Amino acid sequence: MRGLTGRGTLQAAFTAVVVLAALALFVSACATGGTGARDEGPAHEGASDSVAGAAVAPSSPSPSSTNARVDAVKLVEDDPEVATEVKRELKPCVADEYPVDVSYGDLTGGRADDVVVNVLTCGDAVGIGSYVYREVSGRYENVFKVEEPPVYAEIDRGDLVVTKQVYEKGDPVSSPSGENVITYRWGSGRFTEEFRTHNDYSNAVGGDATPAPAP
Repeated sequence: MRGLTGRGTLQAAFTAVVVLAALALFVSACATGGTGARDEGPAHEGASDSVAGAAVAPSSPSPSSTNARVDAVKLVEDDPEVATEVKRELKPCVADEYPVDVSYGDLTGGRADDVVVNVLTCGDAVGIGSYVYREVSGRYENVFKVEEPPVYAEIDRGDLVVTKQVYEKGDPVSSPSGENVITYRWGSGRFTEEFRTHNDYSNAVGGDATPAPAP
């Protein structure tokens, strides 16, 4: 009987240890909130979000990537290189709307964008003056001008392209006979002509065809 009692006591103690171990494992599982695989999932996702957020965060723009818009009208009015006749035409057409077209772009390789200004007439929008201004030491300097109307200047893939319409005798203002397109490129501190093309317009196209003379 004493042997049976000892064996029963040992078995009871072993059972109690097993129960306590199982209970400890259950409590540990509840504390972790699930399986190990699921615990790793959210932690990995959080790390990915942090990296992605750092990658798309905008960087500070360099000085050359920003360009303040200029007052083109004041720029032309204060420019001693601009002809008096052009300044006289530079007046509001409607309310405070001035007849100027302004373009920004890299023509001279400076830190700031160059400014191309075309001054037009109010009535028929004929270009009477085209100018290029380059930023030098915080100020804009006139580095190109043409004041032979009708004229218009544009930026085309880093080149300055000037279009001059050609009129023959009897051509109305709205219907020139053709145009000269001149491409300039910046080099050695100035613009030089690279090449030019001439285009003839057809009088047979549009509503302003010239009538044939009577026999």
